[in-house]
Amino acid sequence: MRSVILYTIARLAIFAATAGVLALFGARGFLLVLMALLISGVVSYVLLSGQRDRMSAAVAGGLRAQRQKFEKSVTKEDA
Repeated sequence: MRSVILYTIARLAIFAATAGVLALFGARGFLLVLMALLISGVVSYVLLSGQRDRMSAAVAGGLRAQRQKFEKSVTKEDA
């Protein structure tokens, strides 16, 4: 769960920094948000690839644990 929170905070920080720089250059309103989303998405894709892999592994592990718990309860119920 920690890796998901760290990844989300990093994405938001990159978006905020990108929006701030674009605002300094005069972008406003919808154009500011749209450009910040596009640019921060590309930057995050490059800079946060390792963090994204760790987050993905954590989410997959959590889903695997939930699936095993569910299968165990179904097996117990059938018996």
